[in-house]
Amino acid sequence: MKERKYLQVWSLDEVFQDGNQSSHFREHLKHLEIKVSKFEEKLKFFHTPKELNELLKVVEIIEFIIDIRMNLSQANSFITCLLAQNPKDQNATILRGKTTSINARFESAFKKVQKVLVKINQRLWEGILDTEDLNNYKFILNEWRKKAEMHLSDEEESLVSDLMVDGYHAWGQFYNSLVSSIRVNVQIDGEKNELSVGQAINLRSHPDEEVRKESHRALEDKWNEQEELFAKILNHIAGFRLQVYKKRGLENILKFPLIENRIKEETLNAMWTAISKYKKPFSNYLNQKAKMNGDEKMHSYNFWAPVTKGNQKIKYEDAVEFILEHFSQFGTELESFSRQAFDKGWIEAENRPNKSTVAFCAGFPLSGESRVFMTYGGTITNVLTLAHELGHAFHNHAMKPVNGLNKQYPLSIAETASTFSEMIILDAAMEKAESTKEKLFLLDEKLKRSVMNFMNIHSRFLFEKKFYEERKEGIVSSSRLNELMQEAIDEGYEGSLDNASIHSWVWTPHYYMTKSPYYNFPYTFGYLFSLSIYAKAKEKGKEFEKDYLDLLRDSGSMSTEDLVMKHLGEDITSEAFWEKGIELCVKNAEEFITLTSS
Repeated sequence: MKERKYLQVWSLDEVFQDGNQSSHFREHLKHLEIKVSKFEEKLKFFHTPKELNELLKVVEIIEFIIDIRMNLSQANSFITCLLAQNPKDQNATILRGKTTSINARFESAFKKVQKVLVKINQRLWEGILDTEDLNNYKFILNEWRKKAEMHLSDEEESLVSDLMVDGYHAWGQFYNSLVSSIRVNVQIDGEKNELSVGQAINLRSHPDEEVRKESHRALEDKWNEQEELFAKILNHIAGFRLQVYKKRGLENILKFPLIENRIKEETLNAMWTAISKYKKPFSNYLNQKAKMNGDEKMHSYNFWAPVTKGNQKIKYEDAVEFILEHFSQFGTELESFSRQAFDKGWIEAENRPNKSTVAFCAGFPLSGESRVFMTYGGTITNVLTLAHELGHAFHNHAMKPVNGLNKQYPLSIAETASTFSEMIILDAAMEKAESTKEKLFLLDEKLKRSVMNFMNIHSRFLFEKKFYEERKEGIVSSSRLNELMQEAIDEGYEGSLDNASIHSWVWTPHYYMTKSPYYNFPYTFGYLFSLSIYAKAKEKGKEFEKDYLDLLRDSGSMSTEDLVMKHLGEDITSEAFWEKGIELCVKNAEEFITLTSS
């Protein structure tokens, strides 16, 4: 039977034809500008309603917001894709500037709407929310009112939005361009290779320790060369953010990300406290793996190394077929959606230089499509990344029938479907394992994810917390950033990691994202939340897919605490909820030690 071929280069023409030369896209931006202008004009006559019969004005404004957001999202996703496939695309960079400017105008106008809504009398507000037109948006509209309490005057908000374009967001964009332009030289099999950062990072799972070590050193040398520049970028992003928070009266740097993630601080604290209690088994796993390699302590460049020798490269076609086969065993909708993504050219996976380093999924709400971006290098890690990003795309697919405002879900939930999809594939591979050696290899992959979520991401959280505290007092030098990173890694890993990259603050893109600080903890949240959902799925079988879709569709219209209580009947402000998921991972660590000891 002839092997089926799958495209590894995506097609963006179905969204906007002709890429960065698209006349259709330029037309889209023109219409978007007109929509925003009309919205701004409407707001001149939008005043605080005094009676229920003024409801139609509120409904009309909300319909404007939904329409503009959908169109903006379509535009932003398209430009993100253009710049990922070619970070040096100058036309795309110009288009991004235009879109960022339109977005700033819209955000400024949107904040005016929030300020009008926050002034509505509480009794009238409750009456408005109980109407048929707005009842579905009750949670979101109450959230808007809460956020409006942190807003500055209209003039100040407008100024902040304008300054963000060439200040705050520009620094984040500059970071991405800079990383994408960097090249490192690594010797593989006696041959010198000039690699992008993404390609060099992919070598961390190379079977040859010398290659892993050389790649690690080459990257560290490159970061060391450029650390002053990266320190400036990070300080400017954080400084801008802190100044805006200061104006808004936000002393607690966590307040905004918690609101954005729709979780309570006690929920976050419960999660980290539970994780801190259970780090010992994962330290034991790292120590055991180091011993197998003839070391006393785990070297960071060996962390992603395969635990058993001789694992073969996985062809892209085999990876796709494996994913589709096991998605189909979970549910028909997940499998048919993923097949559509592969068949229609929604995946960019080709291993080539001059691509962005970061895997992602971009949603196109107007056309009901997604695009997945990654660099496929033939490892099990790449297969899991592919499944992970398809999970994000499936979440977008699940939200298609959801009404306007309720389509946007928080970061804390955004990692749920992706991690869940990863678990399906990792578990399937483990069940298919034909030998202890193969099982051990996959068990190690599972444990790497636990370590990343419980130790690595905890260290990122600790670093960011300390960095922002110090940044309030002034510029934090590159040498001090290295010290803070080392301290955070020592605490996060409980001293079980050697030769750690003290420049993690340079190459971890999440620190430079201008959407929200603390972009890291939602991954750990999503990981543990997914474990709970996955346990339910294993219990119920294929019929669980309907429950799963219901949960995903509710993810944009309630707090995370309420979502988990509704669909899992669990209280996530309790450490006990988090401990259940962690204990499952502890069993993996214990099994690994048993298998490797014998």
